[in-house]
Amino acid sequence: MSDFLSEHLIYRDDDFMVIHKPSDILSVPGKGDLHDSVLTRLVAIEPQTLLIHRLDRDTSGILVFGLSKRGQSAIARQFQDRQTSKIYEALVAGHLDGEGTVDIPVVYDPSRPPLHIVDASHNKPALTHWQAIEHFQIQGQPVTRVKLTPITGRSHQLRVHMQYLGHPIVGDTLYATPEQLLVPRLCLHAKQLSFNHPVSGESLTFNCPVPF
Repeated sequence: MSDFLSEHLIYRDDDFMVIHKPSDILSVPGKGDLHDSVLTRLVAIEPQTLLIHRLDRDTSGILVFGLSKRGQSAIARQFQDRQTSKIYEALVAGHLDGEGTVDIPVVYDPSRPPLHIVDASHNKPALTHWQAIEHFQIQGQPVTRVKLTPITGRSHQLRVHMQYLGHPIVGDTLYATPEQLLVPRLCLHAKQLSFNHPVSGESLTFNCPVPF
């Protein structure tokens, strides 16, 4: 377990730590036999570890955990009040040009768990800025590398918004067609996270290299 921390630690102090979460591991324990998670592994090493936020199982990238109650509370409040800045990078199916904004609510679809859908009648906003970065091909299929900046933090927001644009994220087994999978992992990565230090108030920015 200690190998996990040494391999994936980006930063730590007395109040919080920043972890590079791999793809294909839960942020927190799931239902039933799904006990393995980043939180479970960290608590086994650092029992005082506290949850602040989470990423989808198949999403990789920056994940922050509290190491003190004051650290957990202050950083969690910044997430709740949208005082953090998050940048993701993804590969999406097809050729997508330029930049834009998707502004449409994303809600859970109880008829098809764990899927979410867009629903304009819902009163909780979901807002994502996107920008095309690069175009290339995988297995002869056009792919676009995009920068994604979520302003809100709804479950599956980036995945559903990209599907809504007609360019689902490559490797997304929930929202892409079989022809759009192309690779064995979800190509969505939490690349950068900025927030204020919970004690000093210093502005902090953490980066995590994109693995695809």
